[in-house]
Amino acid sequence: ESLHSCIGLLGISAGSLLLAVHFYSSARAAPLIPSTALGVLLLTLSALLAYAGIRRSLRNASLLVSLCLTLSALWSGYGVILVLAGQGVLPGPGDARDALVPGLATFTLALLLLAVVGFLCAEPLLGLLAAAVSLASAHEVALHFSSSLGPSAVACSHLSVCLVGGYFALGRILCLLTKGKVALPGTEKKAPEQGRGSAGSSNPFAAAGLLLNMLSASVFCCRLLGVTHRLFLGHVPWLWAAGIYQIGICVLSYRAMDVLMATAFGFTSILKFAGGYCLLYPTWQPEEPSLPTPFLVVFSILFAVLALFLCLQSPVDGLYLLVFVTYCIALACSPRGFFAGGPQGVAVAIFVASALVALIHLYNVRARAKIPTGKGAVKALLARSSLLKLREGPDLHAPYLGYSKYADAEVLTYACSVLASFALTAPGDPQAPLATVVIPWVVVAGGILKLLGGSVAFARGKTLESSAFILYSVMWIIWGLTRYGGLYGTARSFHAAVGIISFMLFNSFIVFCSLFLNMAWFFYSLAFMLIAVSFLLDAIHALPTGYDITATLIFGLVSFYCFLAALASSTFEGCCLPMGGPMVKLSGVGAGTTKCLHLPARKASSVKRIADILRDGGTCGIPTDTVYVLVAACSRPDAVEKAHRSKRQAQDRPMSLWISSLKQLEPAKHLFTPLLWDFMEAAWPSPISLVIPRGEWVDFLGMKDSAKYVGTPQSVAIRIPDCSVTTHLIDLVGPIVVTSANPTGEADTTHHNQVYAKLGDKVDAVLCGGPSPENIASTVVDCTKIDSGNIGFFRVGIIPKSQVLQILEQVQKK
Repeated sequence: ESLHSCIGLLGISAGSLLLAVHFYSSARAAPLIPSTALGVLLLTLSALLAYAGIRRSLRNASLLVSLCLTLSALWSGYGVILVLAGQGVLPGPGDARDALVPGLATFTLALLLLAVVGFLCAEPLLGLLAAAVSLASAHEVALHFSSSLGPSAVACSHLSVCLVGGYFALGRILCLLTKGKVALPGTEKKAPEQGRGSAGSSNPFAAAGLLLNMLSASVFCCRLLGVTHRLFLGHVPWLWAAGIYQIGICVLSYRAMDVLMATAFGFTSILKFAGGYCLLYPTWQPEEPSLPTPFLVVFSILFAVLALFLCLQSPVDGLYLLVFVTYCIALACSPRGFFAGGPQGVAVAIFVASALVALIHLYNVRARAKIPTGKGAVKALLARSSLLKLREGPDLHAPYLGYSKYADAEVLTYACSVLASFALTAPGDPQAPLATVVIPWVVVAGGILKLLGGSVAFARGKTLESSAFILYSVMWIIWGLTRYGGLYGTARSFHAAVGIISFMLFNSFIVFCSLFLNMAWFFYSLAFMLIAVSFLLDAIHALPTGYDITATLIFGLVSFYCFLAALASSTFEGCCLPMGGPMVKLSGVGAGTTKCLHLPARKASSVKRIADILRDGGTCGIPTDTVYVLVAACSRPDAVEKAHRSKRQAQDRPMSLWISSLKQLEPAKHLFTPLLWDFMEAAWPSPISLVIPRGEWVDFLGMKDSAKYVGTPQSVAIRIPDCSVTTHLIDLVGPIVVTSANPTGEADTTHHNQVYAKLGDKVDAVLCGGPSPENIASTVVDCTKIDSGNIGFFRVGIIPKSQVLQILEQVQKK
């Protein structure tokens, strides 16, 4: 964490130093750093700052996260504009000024908000650094409007940023290298205080997303207020930088388990791409683009529904989102869209509201005393209702297969299906590229964001849903880019038809599989088949009048219902809007009677539940310090036999015994030789399995007749694992029988999903710990002749022979 802080601070200092050199030399005929080179360097540093902000630990929601992400967005847009100016794309005398001022003005205010919160929340150096960058941006804005303020003043401001950031970075580096022994005043790393905001109680990335809303709104505010003379190509970098970064904030919000704000940022990013494309469109078309009214009406409805549900989580955020409802309505009512004064007036309201809500988020993340957002009043109101009860607790975002770093993204994905389908209802010439419809609404909304949702669904273990989302996103992207690129022209019959038929075949498989999932998904996939059929009929010039509109409306309505159902299920307990059960159920012996539980290993309650299952005679897959294993309690002979039967154990790979400490063998200590006992004490806990002579000590474990399945008639392998989760489980259950969690002859399992894939419902539960720390099994050491000083190796795993021999030598000397 300290290393990433140093990277971010050094990146800020390096960027400020570049800008200081640029403004000091700008009075010359040939500046020291050419405009194009400076732009490329700022883009590189913006990527470095974004990396530092993302890699910051979620456990310590420092203002440095927001500072790094905000400056990264500033320098990315700034860098692109410098590259455009250096390449002669902005030839007019005032073009560079009109292009730069909206972004600089936004970040002057945004960084000032960061500085205020830094001073209020006991982070003075971060506050000072943000204030210095804000002052430098303000000086640059003043320089563009007044020649009396020379560029040297701007250079001095950037130099002060460089000095403050360098001091802060130097202090963190000294603290890191000396392990806290040497620290410059004000740079000491403080322990997290109780009561401070954290990622568990607040989304630390929400403030950065709100500041990006200010950036896009500022472009249109400046035009309305007369600060800039016109809207043109130079403003596109700000809008698209805000859109790209807001998609990143959307992903980070899913990482912070904030579904509703992540969905809101996904929605607003679409508006930013649409605004940027509308400003870019007149460069090759003489007229200004027109926006599809049905789409914007539907978009305003989606915003309104999301705002309603967001009010239940935070009324302030919900009310804030209503401003975007007004914005979409204003765009729908204005023929000129983003170029009209009505939407630009709403953009002023968005700018002000975003600044206020961002200030609240910034303050509440770090401060002890929170600014009230009304959440408590909503919870108290709903507590009186017997019908609606908010979903809360640790299992709120529990994934399908028990382990995921992301919340569910299905709400955004269904909404993108609604947007893409209703965008196609816009009238127009079928031979035209439908540019304003295709790029922002179909490619971005239906393609890119749906691909994001499919990736998150795959991470959460939803294989069928993720496959469908990814397939549909690919089809939207290919169709959109092909239509826009002019390839979808009059000679489109054969090649387009072949591609569409291929998509229909894949979707037919998804439709078939959705029969075993639920009714909503069956109708969702079937409705998309109707759209694919309309594409096919259009490709062969056999499309009936009105069929394409009907198909897209059906798909849009089904997607809207799924959107509402996903929102309701993620907000309220119980199923408010049913998705329906599977239409087809597999029949057979025991079908549907058992279900393998997937429980996250990081929770103590999960370990306790696994222990209860083992004590009741179940078998479970668990993570260890090597690979995943299948276990059963020694105290349940029936479970030991069940594990042997489900594993199809081979005679040359017998099952082994695991204990949590030698105290569990204390009653039988007299049956072991002193050398062997000392060797076990020295070797464990570790990934070393010791093969020891079989004897009467096995009877003390309570396996009875099932003991024949463990080890061989001459020996038994036993181990104490070096894994806290596993040893805690054995403490609760007692000694356990262990075998690898895969059918005999197959490769070891290194992920909890592999346990379920290979053994299925033959196990009662899987303790999910993600990927294994090692990809090979333990080291097996033959100790049957240890009393004569000899040991042998059955299989060498992660412990080298030399280490085992060294342990034996030390024990023998003892």
